[in-house]
Amino acid sequence: MFSPNNMPQLSAYLTVKDANKSIEFYNQAFGFVVDEVSKDDQGAPQHVSMKKEDAVIMFAPEGAWGSTKKTPVNLNISCPVSLYIYCEDVDVLYKQAISYGAKIVTEPNDSFWGDRFCAVMDMDGYEWWFASVLKK
Repeated sequence: MFSPNNMPQLSAYLTVKDANKSIEFYNQAFGFVVDEVSKDDQGAPQHVSMKKEDAVIMFAPEGAWGSTKKTPVNLNISCPVSLYIYCEDVDVLYKQAISYGAKIVTEPNDSFWGDRFCAVMDMDGYEWWFASVLKK
């Protein structure tokens, strides 16, 4: 295997406005748990890795390491990339995410491609699609 520490070959790396708020949100709303946090000299997170089963997200705050990257919200754009994650129960995760501040994009419904899915937006403007395979 050529990826380190059982990391998947492909992982999302996001730019966030506030890494501490993102850690709390992704944990409470989506169920991700912190895997790694690297901090600067003042103790502020500069790199975060979080996991949910075999899914991994990583992120850094705007301006980390001198980066000029901004969140979709701060750029006032609709992000052209969505994150699609399979979960055990779309309806439960949807309610949980909304209760912690995610914005509704698409309420849970059964798709033509065989998934029950929903879509929500986080505070930085990233769209998350959660899906479960419909029983046949």
